[in-house]
Amino acid sequence: MPITPSTCDFMSVCLHSAVSEGGFDSGNITISFFSLAAGSLMTTKHAQPQSTFAKSLTSTSTNTPYFKAAESTEIPPYVMKCPSNGLCSRLPPDCMTCNTNYSCIYGKPATFDCRVKPHVHCVDQNNHEQENFTINMTCQFCWQLATTDYVCTNSTSCMTVSCPRQRYNATCTVRDHIHCLGNRVFPKMLYCNWTGGYKWSTALALSITLGGFGADRFYLGQWREGLGKLFSFGGLGIWTLIDVLLIGVGYVGPADGSLYI
Repeated sequence: MPITPSTCDFMSVCLHSAVSEGGFDSGNITISFFSLAAGSLMTTKHAQPQSTFAKSLTSTSTNTPYFKAAESTEIPPYVMKCPSNGLCSRLPPDCMTCNTNYSCIYGKPATFDCRVKPHVHCVDQNNHEQENFTINMTCQFCWQLATTDYVCTNSTSCMTVSCPRQRYNATCTVRDHIHCLGNRVFPKMLYCNWTGGYKWSTALALSITLGGFGADRFYLGQWREGLGKLFSFGGLGIWTLIDVLLIGVGYVGPADGSLYI
């Protein structure tokens, strides 16, 4: 097959001179042709992704969209405790932030500079909205408050009737309307004072009437002592009289260690 000048358009080296001179190996030309064609295609194939990648980098660096973070409009949970347009001095402690008065004397009234928290609105005595104000309170820490000013968790695993009297670790929280210094949630050791629902009057009545059959001990959950009184007919009456006295003075209580109602 003769090679014409038009064939050279597909090759990197034109073979027109070889045709004019005549006498050449067609097999070598064919191999060279396919080799050059393959090399040209591979070069074109590899060059295209690079240019595409370069374009993508250029477009990414120049046309990067800007996303602005959406502002949070969520209302804090403490706002539910804060009355709207009320007196600032009467706001609950959760609605304000106060500066520590280092010159206050323990147990004495002191003045503290406070500021309302965000999303809280209050007014002064003239019904004018304000953010900064002062409050008066006793200079003492929250754990030093009276027991009526905080609420503590209860324990049902300690013995209330024991010697010495048992204590338990409680977590206490100051009431909403009480102002104090320090943490409003604090640990405290308290005496066991829970009740299981047993009535002292019921236990005493059973001890007087049916004590000889162990009814009082069964009622208090002391089934071993109840069986002893039942089969001994109340210890021939002696055990019955002793239990009446012990239950009457509160020495014998429920088996779970709780207090009488």
